[in-house]
Amino acid sequence: MATRLTLLAAIAAALAAPSAATAGGWATVGFDPPPEDLAPGEPWELEMTILQHGIRPLDGVKPYVIVAPKAGGAQETFPARPTGEPGVYRASVVFESAGVWSLAVDDGFAARHTFPAVQVGDGASQAGTEQVAAVSAAAASPPSTGGDGPNLLLALGAAVVAALAAGFGAAYLQRRAGGGSSAAGG
Repeated sequence: MATRLTLLAAIAAALAAPSAATAGGWATVGFDPPPEDLAPGEPWELEMTILQHGIRPLDGVKPYVIVAPKAGGAQETFPARPTGEPGVYRASVVFESAGVWSLAVDDGFAARHTFPAVQVGDGASQAGTEQVAAVSAAAASPPSTGGDGPNLLLALGAAVVAALAAGFGAAYLQRRAGGGSSAAGG
């Protein structure tokens, strides 16, 4: 009897673990904007800080930067590597041409964070101060989970279903074990 309950508890825990792991999974990403005089083809050494729940430096992830020309064209990705400082990663980002580029960071943990567009080359100095405020504001808030991150409601529902299944299974096994001995005695 105890073996069955232990097995049932192990199955319930295995079902609930993935749900619990994704239920609290979000991070913030912050970094300074590119230099005002960034020219096409020049590397931008983007140093980002990734904080789990906006508080604790997040290590052991593999973030990357995603850029694409706003006028259309292929997106490019640039992997970020740990700097040795907790939660801090560096990517060398190169914009191939002048113009406005979309900018996003996949934190390697739970979501893709979008940031204000970057102006490279012509007119970059005009956009510099606006980018500082926009990037700082974007980094302060957690990402939306509009399809890129975990569905927290779904994870919670799965955990509830797993807990109910474990409870009903345990009650069934107890009733079955208890019912068998009372039927033999009666």
